[in-house]
Amino acid sequence: MASGPSPVADVRVPDTRLAVEATELVRDTTGELVYHHSRRVYLFGALQGRRRALSFDPELLYIGAMFHDLGLGERFRSSGRRFEVDSADEARRFLRSRGVPEDGVRRVWTAIALHTTPGIPAFMEPEVALVTAGVEYDVLGIGYEDVSDADRDAIVALHPRPDFKRRILAAFTEGVRPKPETAFGNVKADVLQHYVPGFERGDFVRTVLDSPWPE
Repeated sequence: MASGPSPVADVRVPDTRLAVEATELVRDTTGELVYHHSRRVYLFGALQGRRRALSFDPELLYIGAMFHDLGLGERFRSSGRRFEVDSADEARRFLRSRGVPEDGVRRVWTAIALHTTPGIPAFMEPEVALVTAGVEYDVLGIGYEDVSDADRDAIVALHPRPDFKRRILAAFTEGVRPKPETAFGNVKADVLQHYVPGFERGDFVRTVLDSPWPE
């Protein structure tokens, strides 16, 4: 597979037509925050894949990383669906329109849809596991010491993260605030509880006890 001429932290970013078009789409439809974050997710995910000795398709991992937060955008805020599903569906449309085989489409869709669901992706296909690994590294710092200081510095120099913690939380808030029901049972409920006055998170136990079953 063709790849870019200049590796970052010894990781090459795919330079196929599919990858280039994905990059252009993300640059055209998101801001610098999501673009740089998504590229870091690919690079950190690839490094984690190397450390774990996983054999993955760099192109599929790249598409998953680049599309994983598209659903936070303004045009999806009235969808009524989790932003992860909106992101995954956008990736699926993109891949199918370019004739990517269904197994690859499925892997990318699953990688994106599950990237905020801890404890499951690590046991699935490498592309699914590594999108989540890249997100967890960049957002939560999970496995921070797994990447050398030199590699981390090289990635952040190319894709900087000024005030990233605050700004990514703001992006999560704005993306999910209009559809708070989609935060039930997932980590975005924590975000809304911190940043949206009056938000009341769903209670799983109360939902079970208040269900229409008569017993």
